[in-house]
Amino acid sequence: MTYTEGMLRDGALNNKTIIVTGGGTGLGKSMAAYFLKLGANIVLCSRRLEVLEATARELEVTVGGNVLCVACDVRKPEQIENVIAGTIEKFGRIDGLVNNSAGNFISPTERLSYKAVDVVVDIVLRGTYYFTLAVGKYWIENNIKGTVLNISTTYAWTGSGWVVPSAMAKAGVLAMTKSLAFEWADHGIRLNAIAPGPFPTKGAWERLFPEELSKKFSFESRIPLERVGDHQELANLAAYLMSDFSAYMTGEVITLDGGEVLAAGQFNFLKEVTDDQWDSIEEQIKTANRNSKKSE
Repeated sequence: MTYTEGMLRDGALNNKTIIVTGGGTGLGKSMAAYFLKLGANIVLCSRRLEVLEATARELEVTVGGNVLCVACDVRKPEQIENVIAGTIEKFGRIDGLVNNSAGNFISPTERLSYKAVDVVVDIVLRGTYYFTLAVGKYWIENNIKGTVLNISTTYAWTGSGWVVPSAMAKAGVLAMTKSLAFEWADHGIRLNAIAPGPFPTKGAWERLFPEELSKKFSFESRIPLERVGDHQELANLAAYLMSDFSAYMTGEVITLDGGEVLAAGQFNFLKEVTDDQWDSIEEQIKTANRNSKKSE
């Protein structure tokens, strides 16, 4: 067997219903696919219903299982409540929540507008605690021992220049994970997190590692294991943390980054980028954003 293969036994998530935010693309889609393969019912939510529905059709063909799609902006509590209501109506209950929705881009902080900061912090921090609070209240009221998995980052501990809004927001998610793990343990609710290193996804990769940076730096060379992560590796860990095999684990954040965090500050190498290069990088990121919106 290799790290590109699933590691849990068939049926490891049988009869569990799991909500995955940001589940239409990237790592959310990869995690959802593996959860489905292990027997879970999956609820995919993000802002663009057409993207979710395309993903659901693909997963139903390639994996099978039950998938529900619900459009949701995680910054809006009423839309979160709609996801919860739709999930209960479809599957009867909720067993797990994966907070995967995120927003991030690289930039010198002094170039950011207030709105740019708000967009990242609101999606990453506000969206995560809104969804966690809503599902947690449901579990406590119904005496359900639920599980939350938050997708964090290594620079939630170390900090990192050039991604300051994301670092601030992810640090808040880290504090929430540990705080609620203790507070809600009496209810049988577990909260854990994964801090991934580089796992290439089309949308995020183009915004965080545009061509200008790819030419100047070799990202794999900064990682002790000299490679980026495979989506199945993260999906394996996520499935374990959502399963009953991890029943004695709560309040933990597991780093999965090939040793990159040992260099401290995932984006601090950007100190070497000149102002002229930043101008070019910003144009590449804007182009990537426009292309991403067209594809969605």
